[in-house]
Amino acid sequence: MDSVSLLRMQVKGAHDMLEGTIKDLTAEQAHFQPAGAATSAGANLAHIILAEDFFLNMVVGRTPLGTGAFAGKMGMSEPPPMGGDWTEWAGRVKVDLPALRTYGQAVFKSTDEYLASLKPDDLDKEVDLSMAGMGKQKLGSFLTTIGVVHGSNHCGEISCLKGMQGSKGYSF
Repeated sequence: MDSVSLLRMQVKGAHDMLEGTIKDLTAEQAHFQPAGAATSAGANLAHIILAEDFFLNMVVGRTPLGTGAFAGKMGMSEPPPMGGDWTEWAGRVKVDLPALRTYGQAVFKSTDEYLASLKPDDLDKEVDLSMAGMGKQKLGSFLTTIGVVHGSNHCGEISCLKGMQGSKGYSF
């Protein structure tokens, strides 16, 4: 198996885990605001999808779906602020779960199509993430972070928030 195939498999696994975790998420659960500094499951889900769509596509020179086919149809009451702290936005955003999931599935498909277009050597190319405070790094490292690590971390938060409300978290 080559490195691109492995990366695609890992990203698909992260997407499948997220899909399994949110498959029975209700609107009430999505908007539950826990005490403290945590954000709602709906805001976490929107953040995962938005980051993958906008951050990944902008870094690799593609148009995000949220500014194209899904402009105005991303399943959230308002877009997050560009740059800076999303905390206030996360506290007030309302999500339309079916629309957000449809947008998410389109983003995940778009990500896989992009990954399928890569050759193993492409993963060694350097990308400049200075605008996000992440310096320069290899494309493969960035794709692993945005496609596997980032979403999986927030999927854990969603799972925990479901558990706090008496529901099963992860899908396994």
